[in-house]
Amino acid sequence: MSSSSNQSEAGSFFIVSGAVLFLGASFMSFCLWFFPTYAVWRSGQSGKATLMRAEQEKQIQIEQAKAELESAKLRAEAIAIVGEASKKYPEYRTQEFIGAFADAVKSGQVEQIIYVPTEANIPIVESGRFRNQ
Repeated sequence: MSSSSNQSEAGSFFIVSGAVLFLGASFMSFCLWFFPTYAVWRSGQSGKATLMRAEQEKQIQIEQAKAELESAKLRAEAIAIVGEASKKYPEYRTQEFIGAFADAVKSGQVEQIIYVPTEANIPIVESGRFRNQ
């Protein structure tokens, strides 16, 4: 009986050893196939992500350029409107100046105000000369 149990143990040892060797070889083969394939796949995914990022940045730049163009058009229209208003109404520029001057006085940018006597918006520089005559 001992010889038959030895043979049975030897047979099961060879079967287990063969199974372990087979599983080890299968695992090694899988690793040899998987890692290069995974590296290629990962590189492809990285490239796709870089491409998508570049396309998104390009779209952002395009939208910014469109917004700047629209802003420039609106600014040009506003300048044209102001120009036309100043042609039709000469007092418009005077009122604009007075408003800007008032804002400067309120904010403290103007420290001293000098009043110059005018007639028809022309300064009278010799007004004191005729007083003695």
